[in-house]
Amino acid sequence: MNHELLYIVWDPSLIAFSLGPLSIRWYSLCWLIGLLLAYLVVRRLYKEQHIKDELFDPLFVYCFLGILIGARLGHCIFYQPDVFLTSGKGFVEMLLPIHFLPDGGWKFTGYEGLASHGGTLGLIIALWLYVKKTGVNIWTVLDNIAIATGITACFIRLGNLMNSEIIGKVTDVPWAFIFERVDQVPRHPGQLYEAIAYALLFFIMWAIYKKSPKHRVGTGWYFGFCLTYIFTFRFFIEYTKEIQEAFEASLPLDMGQLLSVPFVVVGVWCMMRAKHN
Repeated sequence: MNHELLYIVWDPSLIAFSLGPLSIRWYSLCWLIGLLLAYLVVRRLYKEQHIKDELFDPLFVYCFLGILIGARLGHCIFYQPDVFLTSGKGFVEMLLPIHFLPDGGWKFTGYEGLASHGGTLGLIIALWLYVKKTGVNIWTVLDNIAIATGITACFIRLGNLMNSEIIGKVTDVPWAFIFERVDQVPRHPGQLYEAIAYALLFFIMWAIYKKSPKHRVGTGWYFGFCLTYIFTFRFFIEYTKEIQEAFEASLPLDMGQLLSVPFVVVGVWCMMRAKHN
């Protein structure tokens, strides 16, 4: 069978739609949809657990800033320190969504480069600050956010797919994608693999939350399961993905795998702690 006939040629527009001079990219739209769905899910969880509305209201702001800042700093520090940490202009580009031009000007680019490991760490720090301010139990907050995490992560990876970034290795599987903005060879759609896995995570955790009283929100079990599931999957899916930076080629494991291990360890510890309690 000629697999080439089944390959998906992938070259969508980066722009989802335009409103006058303002153009909305698919990547930004996917991020917003993912965060909005998480917002709605956690709001429902708070209401079902009789947590006051005024304690929910600031949560979205903490989460949004924590994920965005953490993901941006994580990408710049872990994957491209030679670009962003070696010059003043690079440092400014790390913090602001702009790119300096050779002629001395600059242009708005949005944040091109966000790392999920950094976003997860940023989210955890933001939730800790939220707990310090509101007094809500930390494990209750972490569990509720964990239940909604899968749906957000799914849409973020769909955004990566629309950007033709974080591509997979060359393959001859019949469902391979040809990312025309990258090259003309069939590759694993690693972003799609992750999006499907994260959507499945959301439905699994929602089903457990609804049907398994022994797994109670506030024990840390959902948070531990979320970390363990996501970063175990991330560790193994990296074998189908191209390295993002050249220096990773000399490492026994790529950067995504190295950064996944601590999160898996923490996740397993949280699940064991919940079971013990």
